[in-house]
Amino acid sequence: MTQPRAATVPDENRKPAPDALTIGRRLRHVRQEAGRTLGEVAEVVGMSASALSLIENGKREPRLSVLTALADALGTPLADLLATAPPSRRAALEIRLERAQRADSYQQLGLPAVKIGPRLPMEALEALVGMHEAMASAQAERAATPEHARMANAELRERMRAADNYFGDIEEAAGELLAAIKHPGGPISRAAVDRLAGHLGYNLVHTSDLPGSTRTVTDMTHKRVYLPQPEAGQHDSRSLALQAIGHLVLGHQVPADYAEFLSQRVEINYFAAALLMPERDAVAHLHDAKQAKDIAIEDLRDAFAVSYETAAHRFTNLATRHLDIPVHFMRISRDGVIYKAYENDGVSFPRDALGAIEGQRVCRQWTARRVFEQPDLSQAFQAYTDTRSGTYWCTAVVDRTADGLFAVNVGVPYQSVKWMRGREATHRSQSRCPDPSCCAQPPAGLAQRWEGHAWPSARAHSHLLAAMPPGVFPGVDDTEVYDFLERHAPTG
Repeated sequence: MTQPRAATVPDENRKPAPDALTIGRRLRHVRQEAGRTLGEVAEVVGMSASALSLIENGKREPRLSVLTALADALGTPLADLLATAPPSRRAALEIRLERAQRADSYQQLGLPAVKIGPRLPMEALEALVGMHEAMASAQAERAATPEHARMANAELRERMRAADNYFGDIEEAAGELLAAIKHPGGPISRAAVDRLAGHLGYNLVHTSDLPGSTRTVTDMTHKRVYLPQPEAGQHDSRSLALQAIGHLVLGHQVPADYAEFLSQRVEINYFAAALLMPERDAVAHLHDAKQAKDIAIEDLRDAFAVSYETAAHRFTNLATRHLDIPVHFMRISRDGVIYKAYENDGVSFPRDALGAIEGQRVCRQWTARRVFEQPDLSQAFQAYTDTRSGTYWCTAVVDRTADGLFAVNVGVPYQSVKWMRGREATHRSQSRCPDPSCCAQPPAGLAQRWEGHAWPSARAHSHLLAAMPPGVFPGVDDTEVYDFLERHAPTG
């Protein structure tokens, strides 16, 4: 995960700092316009010509005192050297080519870098930049395949496991914001979310005409976060508002690829949960429940007025760090396909050749599948499952959505079940997966009777096969978003 930035109010007047390449090109432009040589300017400021050349080529970042001396020597304001815009179209192209040649993807090719200088014809410069950017675009398009998406998921899950799914920097950022609005503790209300947005300089605006490809839209110019109308039946508007604010507080930049986009989604979801269920209060609740040997996700859900899935996720954030309880989590469809999962307790999820678990089908004997067999789908279901990696106790509930029924499952190893409500469950099963005879193959009698006499029409999970939607923010229609902001922008 990227490290979140400090929880400060974004400043619309703050300009991005120029990088070494832009400073170097502006310095060279000013020097050449003044008709001065490298040696002349270097001698005035007391440095070697080679050192000045490194600065002009963007290979060394100059100290402010050096830049000030160079500006004085060239008779130009320091602000001219620190401007973020390249001084000319050629300089802009040179910067783009230099960045492309410094990229890891180009370095890995083992090809020589083209020397960038005044002898490189403008046509060649434009062609090289165009080719590099076309290659980068093609590479990004390839990275949007389901295989790359699943690889990105697998890598992100590894990082989450290494941290026990606990990210202290995000917890700290959330705590600072709660302190800033003097939140007294406990569940955060909608009014508190409004105050939090106001503290950051933003207004929350509900509207009925959000672009269909978006959950929220943030107008960073006019400091507005647009949310769906509460009656539209969408997600809890508190969560949506906090997720949108999370991008600002955590200092997110436009994602460079799908992996970064996915990481940002995980971070804002964590950030929202850390505000909806503040660490201090949630940990106090869980410590009391552990002492009573009565931990229940339902109680966590009800105490903080959140969804069961949000409470389950938050439990995985805090259980290992604060309670010394390893856990696993799953969200699966009724037919057993994994949509989300996390583990640090040794449970063995099914994986594909790339190590990804999304899109794989879990064993029929697991609690997350067996919950759908219960006569009352409104009740939580607890059961033990013996697996090749150990015995696990799990609790699962059925989540009814517009897309169908899903199971949300939280599990712990047998050694930790003494802390959980429902540990007296009598339901027990044995999973021999990945042995095909466990549940992947039909019983011999059924197979003998029906094999060769059945032809089902498969309900393919097309979302797992299709390429990820194109664009910086996958699936978002930029034209729709900009039209929306144009309609809603304040006038005058």
